[in-house]
Amino acid sequence: MNQELLNKVESAQLRKEPLKFNVGDSVKVHTRVVEGDKERIQVFAGLVIGRRGHGINETFTVRRISYGEGVERVFPVHSPRIEKVVVDRQGKVRRAKLTYLRERIGKRALAVKARDTRRQKD
Repeated sequence: MNQELLNKVESAQLRKEPLKFNVGDSVKVHTRVVEGDKERIQVFAGLVIGRRGHGINETFTVRRISYGEGVERVFPVHSPRIEKVVVDRQGKVRRAKLTYLRERIGKRALAVKARDTRRQKD
């Protein structure tokens, strides 16, 4: 009973069109940033290393290398601050969480195979 009521209340806050990306994809996350009375779009580009939660509590983690230092940022999927998520490259991974990339340095830190998106003819 309580879970049904909670789901009903949360459904009004959920995003109408779900974000279509997976773990291992290289994405650009466009977020709205408010500074004083001005508002602008800031882009955070990186590799999706994990998704967790469900419903209103669903989040995803994006990692990038900035000036030789690894930077991770966690975004709520249903946040109104997220304008859009653009998938640059789809990755082919065999895990749900790519935390092993944290120990890697340089080009190896972003080493995820690209998924072949072309359809094969029979």
